Amino acid sequence: MRHTDQSSIHVSSAGDAGISSSNHILPLGGHIVEKAVSKTFGRAGVEINGKRSSDVQVHDKRFFKRVAMGGSLGLGEAYMDGWWDCDRLDDFFTHILSSDAPRASDHKWPSLWQDFCARVVNHQSQRRAFEVGERHYDLGNDLYEAMLDKRMTYTCAYWKSADCVDDAQEAKLDLVCRKIGLQPGDKVLDVGCGWGSFARFAAERYGAEVVGITISKEQAELTSERCKGLPVEIRLQDYRDCHDAAGKFDRVVSLGMMEHVGYRNYRTYMSMIYDNLRPNGLALIQVIGTMKSAHTTDPWLDRYIFPNSMLPSVKQFGEAIDGLFMMQDWHSFGHYYDLTLMAWYSNFEKAWGRLSASYDERFRRMWRYYLLFCAGIFRSGKAQLWQVVMSKGRVPGVYEAVR
Repeated sequence: MRHTDQSSIHVSSAGDAGISSSNHILPLGGHIVEKAVSKTFGRAGVEINGKRSSDVQVHDKRFFKRVAMGGSLGLGEAYMDGWWDCDRLDDFFTHILSSDAPRASDHKWPSLWQDFCARVVNHQSQRRAFEVGERHYDLGNDLYEAMLDKRMTYTCAYWKSADCVDDAQEAKLDLVCRKIGLQPGDKVLDVGCGWGSFARFAAERYGAEVVGITISKEQAELTSERCKGLPVEIRLQDYRDCHDAAGKFDRVVSLGMMEHVGYRNYRTYMSMIYDNLRPNGLALIQVIGTMKSAHTTDPWLDRYIFPNSMLPSVKQFGEAIDGLFMMQDWHSFGHYYDLTLMAWYSNFEKAWGRLSASYDERFRRMWRYYLLFCAGIFRSGKAQLWQVVMSKGRVPGVYEAVR
């Protein structure tokens, strides 16, 4: 049985992790806590022990104190520990996030502490660069091979004319190539290349020469193997160390990487792209974004799924490219991430029979919670998905947006 950092961490926001009874009686005043939490959920149209698929079924009375004390972090940890269930977690989160209920936990101490730390410490510093690779992307290629499409594309798919995740991901990769006007022989830098889905696609279908960089050892090894015989070079490298000859690349692509950069480093990230791009080149960034500038992400996602991550706002993105790039196109299609996440969830559950030999039940609950929480985030409109095309200078002719 594989024990990951995520599945072995057990920190109770309520401070009672050592109590194991599933029928623990609430302490004095506990009924007040239960009533308050139930009221908060009720404002979102979610009933405790109700009959609808989006309702919460509580198995352990400590659930109420944990949620009251820990907010989002406590809610997620309680689910991982089996203290509550819900037939449709995606619908539950859609209800919660579409209402004003989350505001009740906005000022819980985990969130306040996380925000304070983010303001005084650069959590995405170069020293910490490989942490998310080790704790998330290196969980095991078997997990991601089972969950993702056949090309192992771990970013939002493009479902405009597709009805399965394999076709939707190929459509996304082709969309990127068309948006940047990729031509045979073009040299492309793929920042945050993942398992090489774009690098392989661009080399096989468009005849491009690609350099991909990643901070995941598992990704680098498998991608190098999959790209044998193609003009593709894969590097285990932080983006801040990518110093090729100035203006070497005709195109720079970064899909699902900016989420790990952090607001303190957005300018450094954009400057790196600028420095590596030829004068008439194009860059495309695909990133999850939010309506409001922030310094942190959800506390549960930060602790268990994507350490040190955060999502940029339009303002933060704009400030990062100010004076560097010309904006050519901004395409938003976050509604497709809901479909993508539900496809990944379906694949994960179908594959659990063989994955269970390597991952324990607590990991399964954590991973299910992660995928369906994120589906609810996009379904409720709390996050968007952007593809942004930029040029280093004026491009020859007129840039025509591609959809």
